[in-house]
Amino acid sequence: MDWLSNAVWSLIPTIFAGLVLWIILRAVLRADRTERRVYKQIEAEERAKAGLPPKE
Repeated sequence: MDWLSNAVWSLIPTIFAGLVLWIILRAVLRADRTERRVYKQIEAEERAKAGLPPKE
């Protein structure tokens, strides 16, 4: 049974590092998505102010 506890303890850092990486990547991708949406909205407002047709 000692090998089982050794296996579990050796996997914990790998799983922890994977979770941290997943959380960071998820946050970056969500921030990028939000930034693109806001930029698109601002661009549409500026085009409307300038009297230009909406961008497709």
